[in-house]
Amino acid sequence: MLPAEIAQAVKRIQFVTGRQVSDVMAGAYLSVFKGRGMEFDEVRPYVPGDDVRTIDWNVTARTGETHVKRFVEERELTVMLLVDVSASQDFGSGRRSKLEAAVELSALLAMSAVENGDKVGLLLFHGGADLYIPPRKGGKHALRVVREVLARGKGAPSGPSRGAMLELPRVVRRWFARLAARTRSEPRRATSIAAALEFCRQVLPRRAVLFLISDFLDDGYLQVLRHANRKHDVVAALITDPREAEMPPAGLVTLEDAETGRLRLVDTRSAGFRAELALRARDRQDTLRDQLRATGMDLVVFDASGSMVDPLLRFFRERERRLRR
Repeated sequence: MLPAEIAQAVKRIQFVTGRQVSDVMAGAYLSVFKGRGMEFDEVRPYVPGDDVRTIDWNVTARTGETHVKRFVEERELTVMLLVDVSASQDFGSGRRSKLEAAVELSALLAMSAVENGDKVGLLLFHGGADLYIPPRKGGKHALRVVREVLARGKGAPSGPSRGAMLELPRVVRRWFARLAARTRSEPRRATSIAAALEFCRQVLPRRAVLFLISDFLDDGYLQVLRHANRKHDVVAALITDPREAEMPPAGLVTLEDAETGRLRLVDTRSAGFRAELALRARDRQDTLRDQLRATGMDLVVFDASGSMVDPLLRFFRERERRLRR
């Protein structure tokens, strides 16, 4: 994508997502994530007007006087966007590809974060870590995040900026350099979610909210994902395309696996093939949801041909209800 095209695309996304954030997104984001960063401060005597839900019954029973717990809110959150830019993300049967949907979703999240004074960072990955932008505040920084997703998604990996590299510890810079050297010599095909999460473990010393945006066409990452969720708040955003579950009867079609390059000739007129395709797509989603739920993680499913706002708002509202219980 040429620089002029990127600039035009960023302006379009800024216009669309900026209105969505100001109208509906920022408040929903605030209600879900700002309440997560509460730290215990002290126990003090009850004062009329205090919320009775904050009463510390153990201290009250021990002292014979009603006491309440006092909490303070963490100053800010760190939001990291882990965006899959592997070859399978280029697929799209509708008005946009899965990668283009991921760009819009990243813009919504980045702008919601900076609107509420939080830091936002970016990690693009495929077979390994591709580009890392350290978390920062500000609208200009959020637009840089969007621009990098647009620019890097269609091209070969070129590694992090010099400024970003200098901010990393020396051992992490060496580790990243090895990954970059290896991925530059390989075509952009395979996905490695585990490598992206391992990189985040190296560069994020404190707890953060990680939005993992991918089509999850990968294996062997669940154990690493569980470890990441113990330290961070991980939200899995699955990007799908309607053709992954439903295909019109167009006769004999040669399909290519974008991750491996393998070819397969299929008869799309076969009712059995179309039924198997739908069943596999449904089973893949159900299995992923069950695996994540078992470790306390959320899964949000986005259709690349549809709205990015509606599923995100449903997730925010559902999560807010859970937090109130």
